[in-house]
Amino acid sequence: MNEVASALAGTSASLGLVPCGSGDGLGRHLGIHGPTSHALDILNHGRPAIIDTAEADGHPFFTAAGIGFEAEIAQRFNTLHRRGFARYLTTAAKAFREYRPQTYLVSHGGRRETLHAFTLAVANASQYGNNARIAPAARVDDGQLDLCAVPPVGFANAAPLLARLFRGTLDRAAGVVSRQGTRFVVERPAPGPLHTDGELHAAGVRLEFIVRPASLRILVPAK
Repeated sequence: MNEVASALAGTSASLGLVPCGSGDGLGRHLGIHGPTSHALDILNHGRPAIIDTAEADGHPFFTAAGIGFEAEIAQRFNTLHRRGFARYLTTAAKAFREYRPQTYLVSHGGRRETLHAFTLAVANASQYGNNARIAPAARVDDGQLDLCAVPPVGFANAAPLLARLFRGTLDRAAGVVSRQGTRFVVERPAPGPLHTDGELHAAGVRLEFIVRPASLRILVPAK
């Protein structure tokens, strides 16, 4: 999805999405997720919608990008020969025992704030996939990006945060920081991985996230 959508962004062509991935965050957000017959029906009878796209450190993304724990998971997940939700959970559990939170300096809208976070995501759509809604209020057509910084996670708050992630109430959890804007600059102590829709990149200490409003046409359900 990321590779094809990157080529179509900014053109008059419409993206037809037939979800086959392990999470399908964009498809679920837009109501495209389901059996292949549903996706094919949208290709034939759907309507074109114009959505925002975004860039993280110069790399296009359409669902979510992030650093910290989620980039660590993406790095491990991309080495697996077999994927799926169960493998994602086991990979995350192993990484959780080894990962340590980092401190980030976030600049946006003329303000700067220091966040000590377990993971930091910048979302265009509401979820990573599998209904894990990292930014429940995010919309793909509002010209904005939604930043979510999850505080350090321990055994006491891990289960409640995970439950909120799948219930769509993570933004109301204690310690979770949610911000909205058209551009975020994030500085971190050292270079490390960055993911864009699960695609992995090596990145430096300073990362810029920017929105590209109304820049991709995609077929969605007619109703």
